[in-house]
Amino acid sequence: MWENIVKAWKAYRGWVNKRKEKREARRRAKGVVRDWLEFIVTLTIMVFFIRTTVVEAYRIPSSSMEDTLLIGDFLMVNKFLYGIRTPDWIGIPFTKIGFGVPHTRLPALRQPQRGDVIVFKYPRDPSQNYIKRCVGLPGDTLEIRDKMLIVNGQRFQDPAKAKYADWRVLPDGVQQPDIVPRNAGNRDNYGPIVVPHDCYFMMGDNRDNSADSRYWGFLPRDNVVGRAMVLYFSWDKYIPFYRFYDSIRWKRIGSLIH
Repeated sequence: MWENIVKAWKAYRGWVNKRKEKREARRRAKGVVRDWLEFIVTLTIMVFFIRTTVVEAYRIPSSSMEDTLLIGDFLMVNKFLYGIRTPDWIGIPFTKIGFGVPHTRLPALRQPQRGDVIVFKYPRDPSQNYIKRCVGLPGDTLEIRDKMLIVNGQRFQDPAKAKYADWRVLPDGVQQPDIVPRNAGNRDNYGPIVVPHDCYFMMGDNRDNSADSRYWGFLPRDNVVGRAMVLYFSWDKYIPFYRFYDSIRWKRIGSLIH
């Protein structure tokens, strides 16, 4: 019995060594440059596929989601949950050189829900990604009274780390010129409005300092990119670089986004 096992093991090791020798022979035949070129191309395709279909990194550039998300937070976005959205633009990364292409969306595991923190293409400039919290679903009746958000007649519970940076309350009846739709009121007394079919109403957790659906309108379903899931890095850019260790917000790394 043991002799058969030893023979089988030697045969397996011989097969492995032969495969290794063949791989090395192929590499020598192709040359080092071609071998590395194939590796880089393969890696690029894999990264592009993962970034397009599964997860994507996103950096928080503004204070509109404080204190849930801070400037300098880096997070992973789940693009699979709401249905993979195929690319609508092909071009040179980090430039505006490229062209638009037809796109589609694959079936979703579930639709966005109230309270989800969502990354989306800004309706007024789809080349930019925004991040806000979904507070209104299609068909919802939504209004704000003295800063208090009301959805379908019930108060919407503020997120745990939401804040109101401005103690002043703009009175009901005062119209802000940049509010959408026109004559809907102001940031503190708004609506009521009804969220249209296949659209969402988005707000920042920093309610007094957020350019959200109150200022640019409803978010079309087609603009949704994915749900913000986890913080993988965070740093405070206001701390000098020579104190790099202190600038990293260690306690935030790895935390889930709620």
